[in-house]
Amino acid sequence: MAQDADTVPETSGGVVGNAPLGEPAGHWTPKAIIRSAAPSLAGIAGLYAVWWLGGAIVAANPDTSSFADFAPGPTIARFYDIVVSGEATRDAIPSLYRVGMGLLWATVIGVPVGILIGRNKLANDTANIPFQFLRMISPLSWMPIAVIAFATWDDAIIFLVAVAAVWPILFSTAAGVRRIDPAWFKVARNLGARPLHILTTVILPSIAPDILTGIRLALGVAWIVLVPAEYLGVTSGLGYAINDARDTLEYDRLAAIVLLIGIIGFLLDFALQHLIQRFSWVRQDA
Repeated sequence: MAQDADTVPETSGGVVGNAPLGEPAGHWTPKAIIRSAAPSLAGIAGLYAVWWLGGAIVAANPDTSSFADFAPGPTIARFYDIVVSGEATRDAIPSLYRVGMGLLWATVIGVPVGILIGRNKLANDTANIPFQFLRMISPLSWMPIAVIAFATWDDAIIFLVAVAAVWPILFSTAAGVRRIDPAWFKVARNLGARPLHILTTVILPSIAPDILTGIRLALGVAWIVLVPAEYLGVTSGLGYAINDARDTLEYDRLAAIVLLIGIIGFLLDFALQHLIQRFSWVRQDA
């Protein structure tokens, strides 16, 4: 007898669809939540154990005992203090502004250029070698030029972040354009679409996940470049706070700021990851 279309078959092993037998599909049960979170919790616990062990080794060695405040206990206690006092917010806001503006400029430049070299073979062949050459230059090596070219340190840092971030966005955008089915352009033209319509209704919706993936990769690079860029010139930001804590020998504060940098970076990456899933037109199986 033929099976009804609305009937969900039971697979071997007592699983219906993707939900174990006895657990409704699409519903998070306490057991499912624990099973899903267990690997992540184990990874966090392992990282904490390595950190604690490293701190204990440093504290036990007379030559390095002055750095004992890098251990988890002093670091977490100081992290709580800088959050409650508002120091964490004061340090983070200037850095987030610089990264945000740098990513904005990188996107404004990288997306149009990426679309151009993705759609035009001559443009790609002409720009490929110069772009690959420039991409391999460390963004921080542009620091002397940035200092000369820009009136303020803020603008110089934003320039360095943009230089670091533009390449992942540009190349990811170009790769996304090349993956678009040529038949989509033919259909759009046959329906009377003009170039602007093709851009807004075919190209941009198709490559939105690629652009966001490029921005996600660029964020990681920009977040790394930001801290050393803030070591010089400015008197605010996370990089400046690290440098200041080092100069004043406040190692617990230094480690707490490093922890803050990691948490902020993780949250930004997590948000972009969910944006990529939100705008992806590729069906994801449940």
